[in-house]
Amino acid sequence: MKSNILIIVFTLLATSLFAQVDRSKLPEPGPARPIEIGDPVMFELKNGMKVFVVENHKLPRITFSLVLDLKPIQEGDKAGYLSMVGPMLRTGTTTRTKAQLDEEIDFIGASLGASSGSIFGSSLTKHKDKMLELMTDVLYNPVFPEEELEKIRTQTLSGLAAEKEDPDAISGNISTVLTYGKEHPYGELTTEETVKNITIDDIKNYYQTYFKPNIAYLAIVGDITPKEAKKLVKTHFNDWESGAIPATNYAVPEAPEKSFVALVDRSSAVQSVIDIAYPLELKPGTPDVVKTRVMNLILGSGAAGRLFINLREDKGYTYGAYSSLSANQNVGIFSAGASVRNEVTDSAVHEFLYEMNRIRTEPVEEDELALAKSSIAGSFARSLENPQTIASFAISKARYNYPDDYYRTYLQRVQAVTKEDVMAMANKYIRPDHANITVVGKAGEIADKMSAFGDVRYFDMYGNEYVPSDVPPIPDGMTADKIITSYIEAIGGAEKLNSVKDMKVVSEASIQGQTLQITSVNQAPNKSYSSVVVGGAFEVNKSVFDGENYVQFAQGQKQPNNSTDSQDAAIKSLMFPELRYGDMGVKTKLTTVEKVGDAYAYAVEVTYPSGTKLTDYFDMETLFKVRQSTTVQTPQGEMQQTVDFENYEEVEGIKLPKTVVIPVGGGMKITAQATTVAINKGVDEGLFKIDN
Repeated sequence: MKSNILIIVFTLLATSLFAQVDRSKLPEPGPARPIEIGDPVMFELKNGMKVFVVENHKLPRITFSLVLDLKPIQEGDKAGYLSMVGPMLRTGTTTRTKAQLDEEIDFIGASLGASSGSIFGSSLTKHKDKMLELMTDVLYNPVFPEEELEKIRTQTLSGLAAEKEDPDAISGNISTVLTYGKEHPYGELTTEETVKNITIDDIKNYYQTYFKPNIAYLAIVGDITPKEAKKLVKTHFNDWESGAIPATNYAVPEAPEKSFVALVDRSSAVQSVIDIAYPLELKPGTPDVVKTRVMNLILGSGAAGRLFINLREDKGYTYGAYSSLSANQNVGIFSAGASVRNEVTDSAVHEFLYEMNRIRTEPVEEDELALAKSSIAGSFARSLENPQTIASFAISKARYNYPDDYYRTYLQRVQAVTKEDVMAMANKYIRPDHANITVVGKAGEIADKMSAFGDVRYFDMYGNEYVPSDVPPIPDGMTADKIITSYIEAIGGAEKLNSVKDMKVVSEASIQGQTLQITSVNQAPNKSYSSVVVGGAFEVNKSVFDGENYVQFAQGQKQPNNSTDSQDAAIKSLMFPELRYGDMGVKTKLTTVEKVGDAYAYAVEVTYPSGTKLTDYFDMETLFKVRQSTTVQTPQGEMQQTVDFENYEEVEGIKLPKTVVIPVGGGMKITAQATTVAINKGVDEGLFKIDN
């Protein structure tokens, strides 16, 4: 009986408790507790270098991170040399060549890197003495070989050449210049001219001026005790001499008085790259930093942000739309952007500005606020799993004079952010009426619509403003047919071109140390064969058109054809397709004049009967074809692919481009140089055979 009574009592008690729980609502989060973050052991050498030691004995590894506390440095007409300092530090010392240095690093399974403001080394704990020996050799005894600078210069120039056709890189250039101004270090652009101005003395002078212990922080993280670390540091860093660092002062960039549109015309573009940006004053460690992080996470810092949901999920304008708001000791920045289809460029800008205004005027929802806080708490907690985080916290506290409990109470401050705080931060830092609205796209389709957002001003890829009248006008009466006729005449004339029965071109190129051989064979009227062979043995690509059928192989595997491949191949396989445009039903249209390299060219839109479109560019002076731009489908949507034709030379009375610059993805390009051009020498008929 007694047991039955107990059962009844417990049943009633449980029923009562569960009845008080509203399962339709998430439980309220409890108050955030201070985080127990171990303080690194800190000491300072007589030369001023500050050292932070974080013990972590889970793995027998150790890392050394040396960071310089540098102010912005203006590079002037040698912009780009700072990015070369790190690679140059790793090119050898007075005691080791680059090869010897690499060999010794590899032998102990270590890594060693450098930049213009840091040196990083990592190894097993048992090799810590050797690691610091190598690291300090690089720090104290660099030799900066001239030949290594030339290698880095060549690589840099190659990258800059690729960026000329990269809308994202162009957008970044314009936004950088407009946000900070060309007179501020953050607003400087690296160009081909500035890179060519850089000398070894520039690298040496920078190193001698700024690599000083009195502005250095060394973080040691890993399997080591503070006592061991102190002995090690004194052995390797006590003799490093301090020195005076030049003072620098720059005017603080300001947001524009009113928003305007900075338009970069890319007449062949099928997408517009949008970037809305402006400078702001938000210093690290100030109370607003945490609040603005919550606010921006709601606005657009991730896939749960309003910008992403609006422009991608609701409207389908883009694959992703985001915003960022960054604190900086000198000048911060707000930026928001996306890549969108031409036809929705104005609608996308409207939605960006709508969301920027909405977060200023409408309170955020409770679930938005809770999700943002949870996301920040999660990422903060995950970061603490990395011992390097503790070291970076310590350095930040020292550099920016944070309170001692800044990181221990970080989540408490995140949890304390209210809806009112979010709106206050939005009104303080989100400025849709004072923004640089950069758009890289097809001006002919979007310029008029952009005027709804402010004055439309034109810029080139280096941030130089111009008026469209500076671009040479299309001469009266000029048409696509006339340009193509002039092109045919310029390369040899219709009679000469029609006399060509076969042609074989073999070109060579290299990419990532691999030699490519590109072979192209044509036979009248419209048979074609092409192949790309790597290292003289492995055929990575082959395509054949036998006059009726088209087939393509990738790494030996036959690729599926779409409905237009054979139809388009009948035109593309012609040796000089421009001769037959009329017969083949190809439509042409002169659209605009655009700069290609350092010269202006006519842009002629070419439309095949299948609907395939491409744009050919003909130099206004020589009438040679200098570029072809084609729209290709990628996992990210439609993208523009450009091929440049350079160095026209005469062969058998016909002028042909001996150099072709071809994109290969990831912003990389290869330069193919013709080594053999054979006209009317006969070709192997077997090349055009397609096996079923």
